[in-house]
Amino acid sequence: MSNTLPESSTESSTKSGTADVMPGPGTSNIVEIKGARRTFAAELAPVRALRGVDLQVTRGEFVAVMGPSGCGKSTLLNVIAGLDAVDEGTVEVAGERIDGRDEDWLAKFRRHHIGFVFQFFNLLDGVSALDNLVMPGVLGGMKRRAAESRARDLLDLLGLADRTHQVPAVLSGGQRQRLAIARALVNEPTLLLADEPTGALDSDGGLEVLELFRRLHDDGQTIIMVTHSPEVATGAGRAVRMRDGRVESA
Repeated sequence: MSNTLPESSTESSTKSGTADVMPGPGTSNIVEIKGARRTFAAELAPVRALRGVDLQVTRGEFVAVMGPSGCGKSTLLNVIAGLDAVDEGTVEVAGERIDGRDEDWLAKFRRHHIGFVFQFFNLLDGVSALDNLVMPGVLGGMKRRAAESRARDLLDLLGLADRTHQVPAVLSGGQRQRLAIARALVNEPTLLLADEPTGALDSDGGLEVLELFRRLHDDGQTIIMVTHSPEVATGAGRAVRMRDGRVESA
């Protein structure tokens, strides 16, 4: 089984528009965050999830974001993905300012630039493994045939070629997470974000997913991964440690 990511078919539509700008050769930072603050309303007192976060991630890095529960790790990931908005500060991803954008713009931006892997998979249980990958490809602008070709290549790459027509419910936890990673890669994202991707897996499944991330990183994929596990974090090239909504060390 090859470790090299498959190329998208030439039948996929050409990307266009503001949200499709890729960082130029002279741009090394995929993520540039300055002074990010995010506060959530709560019944007893406001929750200050981010308190002036600065963070840079360069093209091709594999970064693990660590820290205790409630320190702001997942909020930071959601801000980078444009799933949550900062109250103050600036957020630049793939050469674009994403803070202050409307949801339509952000949705288009995510389709072309962000792959997101969740702790609990977030797969479509009622459709096959193949269709779990084809659907985001079509939504991202591919023709159906191109999306199916890309999906089959990814299923083969991730060792799921024999599970093509099975639904997620009959797959093991490790297989479901590999399928979720394949789905995140369908549109060749600039940035792969993973929120506790090994948290719902046993130790063998966790090591399997971590090895897959290493292979993707070796192929040039930029990855930001939130994890509680020091063992998992050792697979990354750099650890960013957070506490109380701030970056302690990067």
